[in-house]
Amino acid sequence: MKCIIFGAGALGQALGCMLAADGHQVDLVIRRRFIEPIAANGLRVTGIFGDYLAAPGKLHLLENVDPARGPRYDVAFITTKSYDTGTAIEALTTLHGFDKPVVSVQNGCGNVEQVMEAFGNERACGARVITGFEIEKPGLVRITVSADDVHIGSSVAGNLPVFVKDLAEVIHKAGLPCRAVEDIYQDLFAKLLYNCALNPLGAVLGVHYGALGDSTHTRPIMDRVIDEAFAVIHGLDGTTPWENADRYREVFYEQLLPATYNHRPSMLQDLENGKQTEVEGLAGYVARQGQRLGIATPVCAMLAGLVRFKEEQARQEKSKAE
Repeated sequence: MKCIIFGAGALGQALGCMLAADGHQVDLVIRRRFIEPIAANGLRVTGIFGDYLAAPGKLHLLENVDPARGPRYDVAFITTKSYDTGTAIEALTTLHGFDKPVVSVQNGCGNVEQVMEAFGNERACGARVITGFEIEKPGLVRITVSADDVHIGSSVAGNLPVFVKDLAEVIHKAGLPCRAVEDIYQDLFAKLLYNCALNPLGAVLGVHYGALGDSTHTRPIMDRVIDEAFAVIHGLDGTTPWENADRYREVFYEQLLPATYNHRPSMLQDLENGKQTEVEGLAGYVARQGQRLGIATPVCAMLAGLVRFKEEQARQEKSKAE
């Protein structure tokens, strides 16, 4: 398989390394600061799924898309933050002769829909990842934890094309557990529930997930977020593995939250580093869809607004420091 991975951070680098180590041809569109060390020393992945090495020269490293390489690709993966989906799509549309699948491997909701609008139903796919990837240093990515296999599916719910099955098998064989599913939206909505309940609130308060679950003050807020997200999902005619919000809360508090008790929200880490967060694909997404559908989402709207305020503060502080 010949693939391009656009926006290769920790997840994209790990995926690219594992595919390259299994004999596939991989182009990484990657930040400049990673190119020199990976070109010199190769790219390694370590952690819970074993050790993998893409030796120097095994990966083709690009700072920007090379339009002339379009015909060589069998698939394109978008692994950017959700706020860069448009940038990734714009770049991939310049690939001359590229007419193969485009897979959104991103957090939040609304990304697959953008890919579908740009490339059509038959080419657009989505993937849900609930595995932890960390860049320990340039050229070394550690896989720290995984709650489930990667799920990959077509943009059309209920449709499972052969190429989606083949792609899942390729990724799985390369060492990253993966399976094809008929409804990727159900998985994305399930992840949305979890992330909306924990990420924005933890970012605003500056605490790890467990602190939110332990407090009698924050649990009612998370309960309201779950109610609002469930209402919006149903308003979109979406489904989740749970019949209602009450059933999800049982699983959330008894299983999901304890399993990630010590995790610090990625949104909080972004704020601490003066980076833009993915709030628009999480609480912001719920609030926007709620407004469009006439569904009240006051808590999600408030949390999204608070995170935006924190983003402004972080940018101002970073600007002063520079």
